[in-house]
Amino acid sequence: MKSDIKDRYCLVLEWLERIGKKTLEWFEKGTEIEWKPDHSPVTIADKEAEHELRELISEFFPNDGLLGEEFGDQQGSSGFRWIIDPIDGTRSFTRGIPMWAMLVGLEYRGQMVAGVAHAPALGKTWHACKGEGAYVGDRRIQVSRQANLGPSQVYYSGLKWFQKAGVEEGFLRLSRECPQLRGFGDFYGFVLVAQGSGEAMIEYGVKPWDIAALFPIIEEAGGKMTDWEGGVNLKRSDVLASNGLVHEKTRQFFQGFKA
Repeated sequence: MKSDIKDRYCLVLEWLERIGKKTLEWFEKGTEIEWKPDHSPVTIADKEAEHELRELISEFFPNDGLLGEEFGDQQGSSGFRWIIDPIDGTRSFTRGIPMWAMLVGLEYRGQMVAGVAHAPALGKTWHACKGEGAYVGDRRIQVSRQANLGPSQVYYSGLKWFQKAGVEEGFLRLSRECPQLRGFGDFYGFVLVAQGSGEAMIEYGVKPWDIAALFPIIEEAGGKMTDWEGGVNLKRSDVLASNGLVHEKTRQFFQGFKA
């Protein structure tokens, strides 16, 4: 089984490097924006990247399942499922901001076993395979050892999401406890935690494709990733990633939240 996971993991690293070059071209020249029913943006770059990934996966692993942001769910029989966000951070992508990434998570029988976050405009790839550590490029990364919230860097997506979740007061209390809050949304806050550049990333409003690839990266870097109640469920909209040492201290500000 380990070789089956590794084969897929190595291939997706190769695929994203190649597809990312095309996606970067769209980013640099600009593209028209369409708006989905949920008022989120999508571009031809999103659609083409996911379509090409799906074709490659179906060619090499025809019995694997697929779940993608743009083209939905496709059942499989192998126990493996690929969870794809072709461009995480489409709003940044459409405004010429380089903090967007192509996310691919690999799930086996309900467990996330590998994840890749390829950021072409930043020239970096964060990746991890279960049991083998987490990396940015060829460099192994680890979470920080900071155990106190006061000096911690804590990342978040935007205040509106905490208002929507009904936990604005908890967020404001956290901001008073930890003044080093920074609004690095989408994938970027998570990988900053994984590489030790911050202690926690808290977000609301996520979908499975937003976070699936990030679970292995955070965990293999020595961190922890759960929902706000301390469980693990890709279908929930609330998520907290941390170095593990400040996890419960951060989560306590959102206790009582009900999904």
